[in-house]
Amino acid sequence: MTNDRGGLPDLVLFIATLALLSIGIVMVFSASSVTAYSELGDPYYYLKRQSLWGIIGIIAMIICMNIDYHVWGRLSGLLMVVSLAALALVLVPGVGVFVGGSRRWLGVGPIRVQPSEFAKLSLVIFLASYLSASQERTKNLWRGFALPLMITGACSLLILKEPDLGTAIGIAGVGWFMLFAGGSNVAALVATLAAAGPTVYLFARQDPVRLRRLTSFLDPWADPLDSGFHIIQSLLALGSGGLVGVGLGLSRQKFHYLPEQHTDFIFAVIGEELGFLGAASVVLLYIVFGWRGFRTSLSAPDPFGSLLAAGITIMVTLQAIMNIAVVSGIMPITGITLPLISSGGSSLVPMLAGIGILLNVSKHVNQR
Repeated sequence: MTNDRGGLPDLVLFIATLALLSIGIVMVFSASSVTAYSELGDPYYYLKRQSLWGIIGIIAMIICMNIDYHVWGRLSGLLMVVSLAALALVLVPGVGVFVGGSRRWLGVGPIRVQPSEFAKLSLVIFLASYLSASQERTKNLWRGFALPLMITGACSLLILKEPDLGTAIGIAGVGWFMLFAGGSNVAALVATLAAAGPTVYLFARQDPVRLRRLTSFLDPWADPLDSGFHIIQSLLALGSGGLVGVGLGLSRQKFHYLPEQHTDFIFAVIGEELGFLGAASVVLLYIVFGWRGFRTSLSAPDPFGSLLAAGITIMVTLQAIMNIAVVSGIMPITGITLPLISSGGSSLVPMLAGIGILLNVSKHVNQR
C-alpha cells in the first residue's frame, strides 16, 4: 500500500456517498422486511447483510482513498486479466453458481461474489491507464479504438452468456463513454452506438421471453400478469406515493406485489414511502455525486487521473440513470440495481472501493 498524504478528499462527494449508502440501508430494511420474514423467518435478514456489506465497503473505500491512484495504473493489466478469467470461470458448470436461471456468481455456500461487478471497476482502471498512456495511441483507429473496444466487448459478451443483459449494457456504456472521453475516433464511436440497438435486439430475439420483457415497457398493460407485471407494479408504487409518500415502512406494494423490491425496484418503494420529495432527493444526491465526480475529473493533475475519475463517475451515474429509467417505465427492464442503495454486497463493495479511488484523485486536486 502506498501512503498518500495529499490534500483533503472532496467532502461533498464523500457526504453524498454516505448519504446514499445510509438511505440504502434504511430502504433495504423497509423494502425487504416482509419478504425476509415470510421466506426466511427473520425480518432483519437483509438489513443485517446489507449493514455488514456496508461496513466492509466503507473500509474498502477508506483504504482505496489512501492509496495513491497511480498504483492502480500499474496494476491495470493484471486486474483486467483476473476479471476476464473470473467472468469465464462463472460459465464453467460446477464452478459458477446457478441461481434463478442465470450463472453469475462464484463462491461456496452463502458466500458468493459476482465477478461482473468487479469487472466494471477493472475495465474503468484499465481503459483509463491504456487511453492516457499516449495521445498518439488514441488517434490510431486500431490501437486507440478497436483494441480497447474489443476488451470492452469481451467483458460484455461473457456477461451476456450468464445471461445478464443489464450489466452487459451497463459495462458497454461505461466503456463507450470512456473511449469518448479518452479522445478515440468520433466517427467510429458514432457507428458503434448506431449498431448497439440492433445488436441488443438480435440478442433478445434468441429468447421470446427475453424479447417480451424488453418490449413490454412500451405497453405493459398488454400483458399485465406476465411481461408487463413488473413495470405496472412499479408505476403503481410510484404513483401511490404522491408528494410526501405513504410513510416510511408503510409500503403496500412490498407485500409480494412488487418483485425484486429490495434490489432492482427499490426506487419504486422509495417513491411510494417517501413520495416525490423523497425520490427527488435521491436523484439530487446522484446529481451532486456526478457534479463533484466530473469536477474532479476536469481538475485532475494528469490524464490518467482525469480518465479514472470520469470513468468511476460514469460507472455510478449511468447505472443510477438506467435503474431509475427502468423503474419509471422509460426503458426496458434490464435487471440492473440502484448503486449504493440496492441490496447486494457484490455490487456495493466494488462500488465503494471505486469511489475511494475517486476520492483519492480528489485529494490530489485539493492538494494542488
